[in-house]
Amino acid sequence: MSSQRALLAAVRGPRDVVPFAGATFFGLGLAPVAPGTFGTLGGVAIAWALRGTEDFLLWILLAALALYVLGRVVAPWAERAAGKDPGAYVIDEVVGYLVTVAWIGGPSTLSLFTAFVVFRFFDILKPPPVKRFERIPGGDGILLDDVIAGLYGAMVMAALRLFVLDPADWIWSA
Repeated sequence: MSSQRALLAAVRGPRDVVPFAGATFFGLGLAPVAPGTFGTLGGVAIAWALRGTEDFLLWILLAALALYVLGRVVAPWAERAAGKDPGAYVIDEVVGYLVTVAWIGGPSTLSLFTAFVVFRFFDILKPPPVKRFERIPGGDGILLDDVIAGLYGAMVMAALRLFVLDPADWIWSA
């Protein structure tokens, strides 16, 4: 049984709705192909929604922290239903993407797209020590590899912003 079907089958009543919505990030993890890629779109939506806020960095880090805590809480439910680190569990991709776009100003459309590609690259490739974090049991093991992939992504985004394109192209302006 796919992790998507397993998580759907685990929703037996109202008390399962919050863990299901959190784990699949409101259903994005139910995508029949590439659920992690679709899940990352949840992070894009959050960053896009916060892009014009004052103190973007603070808000994006608070969102990442809140979603990390939620992901840690719902992980045991998801793993009981669908096994270790189920593919439909995508809140970790949302958190990792938010780490990738954590900088002082709200991101432009160009930087949102670039961060998406960069984060997915590191999340899929899992360069050292990213893969090592998957061995940690429970929610931390599911989430921390994506946080570290997000940190790699943030470093690449910073380098691109400093050395490749005009920094003004990376910040959203109303």
